[in-house]
Amino acid sequence: MVNALQVFLISLLTTAITSPFIMRLLISLKSHQTIHKDAPETHQMKAGTPTMGGLMVLAGTAAGLILAQSWPMLTLLLGFGLIGFTDDFIVPRMMSGKRGLGWMPKLAMQVIFGIAALWQLNLAPWALGTGLFFILFFTNAYNFADGLDGLAGLLGIFMALTIFMIHPTSAPLALLGGLVVFLIYNAPPAKVFMGDVGALAIGAVFGLLFMQATLPNSGSFLEYILSRRFWIMAIWSLVMIAELVPVPLQIFSVKVFKKKLFPYTPIHHAFEKAGWPETRVTFMFTMVQAACGIVAVLMMQELGA
Repeated sequence: MVNALQVFLISLLTTAITSPFIMRLLISLKSHQTIHKDAPETHQMKAGTPTMGGLMVLAGTAAGLILAQSWPMLTLLLGFGLIGFTDDFIVPRMMSGKRGLGWMPKLAMQVIFGIAALWQLNLAPWALGTGLFFILFFTNAYNFADGLDGLAGLLGIFMALTIFMIHPTSAPLALLGGLVVFLIYNAPPAKVFMGDVGALAIGAVFGLLFMQATLPNSGSFLEYILSRRFWIMAIWSLVMIAELVPVPLQIFSVKVFKKKLFPYTPIHHAFEKAGWPETRVTFMFTMVQAACGIVAVLMMQELGA
């Protein structure tokens, strides 16, 4: 019987062994970060930094999930990793002038791989639909968090640690092993960024973990969304909510009212626009995620979960 420590160690060791080779591959492929012209001025210096560093996390996490025989999670990880690789590498290389996949084909692929993973769990129809929503939510929210030195790695580490304490399965520790090594390369000044290949896959796994951590004792959709377990996990998710929700609101406001609701989105850039150093923004978001996770863990213990 495989235990959680073994899953963590195999993920950690696999990532540690493969990461130098992946870094050299990314540099040789000239997989460089492209900075949007409207990004904060401090980000222009990041142009040319290798991206797709999430391949390191995928290598270790996949090894851990295989050891744990967690096939739905593995399906999700590899499927969304493929979407991210297509967006990061294949489309820009094959189609001149395109930075990546359009939102419609990207969303369609996310739905396909999300259903493929959830189908293996034999869920009720409402649970399958709800699980798909959370996978789509977290994959895109976590993807928005990639861009500041250390931010995606630190958020992922604290999210994985606390959800393991709430819902002790192998997947969070498989993620944790990969993220710890990735953070060595992504810490300021970042030598590599995660890219869609990592961020979409990791976020999708967090979405399924959210669903699994909130699903027990829920016989219907109404019982599910009214349960204390669901709302406690919503607290754990507050940073992801803050990263994702302002983006469509901003787009809607600009298109309809020709006016911005926020100085910049994703929301962590708004703090930079206000003059905060990047390291302060990363520290603040990380501490908020840690606090939300601790509160959720303590509330779950009080609930007797």
